[in-house]
Amino acid sequence: MISDSDGIVAFLQSRPDMLRILRAVETLGLPDCWVGAGFIRNAVWGALTGQPNASSWDDVDVVYFCRSDLSPSRDQALGDALQAVCPDVKWSVKNQARMHIGNDDQPYTDTEDALRHWPECCTAIAARCADRTIALLAPFGLDDLLSMVVRPTPSCASKMGVYRGRVDGKRWQRRWPMLRIDFAPP
Repeated sequence: MISDSDGIVAFLQSRPDMLRILRAVETLGLPDCWVGAGFIRNAVWGALTGQPNASSWDDVDVVYFCRSDLSPSRDQALGDALQAVCPDVKWSVKNQARMHIGNDDQPYTDTEDALRHWPECCTAIAARCADRTIALLAPFGLDDLLSMVVRPTPSCASKMGVYRGRVDGKRWQRRWPMLRIDFAPP
């Protein structure tokens, strides 16, 4: 049973399919680079509910932070490089050093700061593999993820339309009926 960060790390280590993705991203050597969002969230929820194949690789979010090259074309080239290594994965590579612009936020200071501006606390989770060691990044902790609670991050409280749109569009409760959806930030 997954009940804490060590449990999540052990779970990821037990999944060759997820390790393959984490290791592919590691080979890019990008600064402050992580694989996050639904890649981790859905897999953990699947494990917690006995749906071991709850993860899909149709949207694997790779996030990194590099102020020296903010071009979207770099993200595309990195995605193409990952696609060549893992053609069964649909990659989304985004430099968080520029994502504040489209989100109408102040510039982010690093990837962790960017995760603080993601819509849901349970989605603000990422992992990376470095020298065969898995690390987690979870600026809001793991309680919501492990308790299967969806709630907006504090920064999303002023963007409730975005949050409601994601809750409606993702239809998480169809897949995981036991989820609790909250509309107040922590």
